[in-house]
Amino acid sequence: MKYIFTGILFGIIMSKSEAISWYRIQEMFRFQSFHMYGIIGTAVIAGILGLRLNKTKFPPKDRVWKRYLFGGIIFGTGWALTGACPGPIFVLIGQGYSVMLIVLAGALLGTFSYGLLKDRLPH
Repeated sequence: MKYIFTGILFGIIMSKSEAISWYRIQEMFRFQSFHMYGIIGTAVIAGILGLRLNKTKFPPKDRVWKRYLFGGIIFGTGWALTGACPGPIFVLIGQGYSVMLIVLAGALLGTFSYGLLKDRLPH
């Protein structure tokens, strides 16, 4: 039950903060508004604090940056083209935007493909 409540709360926050708005996302990618950068910055700070409070161990930095760079480029391209990153996809589907089912299918296909290919990718 707590996960359902958390998901509903997440959806409400994403919707009310306009973080799921295609126009807000396009403003961000065009550097026309600070709105989304403020939301992302708040999430990054909350994530850092949460990881530090849980004393999470991180992998060595010298071997992972290329994978993060490549993954970030793919993620950012998909985000810019569709106007949604993974969390808002579900919020938008819940709001009745059925076209986001195609975006969800693409995200799932990409995740599945990575699972199949990850052992063949350079470390």
